[in-house]
Amino acid sequence: MKSELRKQVLQEMKALSQEQKQAMDRALTERFLNHPLYQEAHNIATYLSFPHEFQTEELIKQALKDGKKVLIPKTYPKGRMDFVVYDPQQLVKTSFGLLEPEGELTVIDSCQIDLIHVSGLVFTTEGYRIGYGGGYYDRYLTGYKGHTISTLYPFQIQEFIPDDHDIPVQEVLMYEGNL
Repeated sequence: MKSELRKQVLQEMKALSQEQKQAMDRALTERFLNHPLYQEAHNIATYLSFPHEFQTEELIKQALKDGKKVLIPKTYPKGRMDFVVYDPQQLVKTSFGLLEPEGELTVIDSCQIDLIHVSGLVFTTEGYRIGYGGGYYDRYLTGYKGHTISTLYPFQIQEFIPDDHDIPVQEVLMYEGNL
């Protein structure tokens, strides 16, 4: 069932027109930047997006302008993930086509991260999520004590039964305009 939901939502994401996607991304970025959790945070972790996902580029630019320390994921085998300081000079494309940091990296301990902007494909209204299947975020969030938030398109909200090991995000910001 999870793989079917994953496939269905991924198709819908890829079917969006550039115009629709940009409008939704702008609105979601604004909501995120105006959110009290963002306003109060000093160290913010986010992800570098695939083309079909909510685009984090403007969010990252604004966070840097706002004096926030921006962190991005670095993944390792067996589902392990760290958050490292964002440095565009250290980014290389992975075999999945995603940019990821390489080289001399500064890993930030999870207790120093105020807010994690969590990616995902499918969400319930309670914040349970289905990602791409690697389990990276569920493993990382198990011991994380800070705040979590996700930005999503309306069709990403679906009903499904979470697994025992699934860790929900605390808040989902969904695009609320017309598609």
